[in-house]
Amino acid sequence: MYSVARTIVAVLLFTAPATAVTQDTPAGGAPRTLVAVLAHADDEGAVAPMLARYAREGARVYMIIASDGSQGAGQQGNIARPDSGPRGDDLARARADEARCAAQALGIQPPILLGFPDGKLGDYIGDRSLLYRLTQQLAQQLEQLHPDAVVTWGPDGGVGHPDHRLVSNIVTQLQRAGAPGVPERVFYMYLPVEGIRAMSPRGEPPLLIPQAKYFTVHVPFTPKDLDATRPAMECHRTQFTPEVVQRVFPVMARAWNGAIALIPAFPTTGGTDLFR
Repeated sequence: MYSVARTIVAVLLFTAPATAVTQDTPAGGAPRTLVAVLAHADDEGAVAPMLARYAREGARVYMIIASDGSQGAGQQGNIARPDSGPRGDDLARARADEARCAAQALGIQPPILLGFPDGKLGDYIGDRSLLYRLTQQLAQQLEQLHPDAVVTWGPDGGVGHPDHRLVSNIVTQLQRAGAPGVPERVFYMYLPVEGIRAMSPRGEPPLLIPQAKYFTVHVPFTPKDLDATRPAMECHRTQFTPEVVQRVFPVMARAWNGAIALIPAFPTTGGTDLFR
């Protein structure tokens, strides 16, 4: 189940040949930095074992979370969310705590919470400056962190959520514009379709999941990394009932099969590692 032996005909962003990973501290001594740019607390679940793996190997791993989560508008349009619980500001505070809990469970840095309105990142009519302010804040955070690699949702938002789409769009925009600190190595992440089906009785949204041929990057992780993933998911108590965690997590583990599949945003070469 956790075998990492696989033949990859891959396309990555650097021309260096793929190599096995032993640590993520380059010759210069400074640890490498990986940043996941997300719309909501709980979005990290799509790549949680990978985040745990790089943190375990010595990389500095961060989550930037754009929205405050106050509407519960996270994974799958909130399909898995309990029927009762906090709303509004109370929910925003709870989800911030949940994000901190999940980061600790994964062994990564505390989350960076931008606090923009949940479900409304594209509300141009309600606030015409919102997208520009969000873009500026993301640019400032990435300039400060200066990551070696970035992961974010694909242009389809993974599950189609508008907030997911917008964070993807902004990261792609910043990279193409040459924003300071934004690396060439940008990767799009997705929930396995099996996980979406397990989480939602309605099944996956139509025409959202890319064809398999585009998933040219497969980042292996260990059973230890997977072990960190379930408690991280359990941290999101306002979003996932214990029954949902019990049902969905094993499905995700089987679908991942020991590696996270990603799509390079700007493909030029191949490999098995975000940093090489």
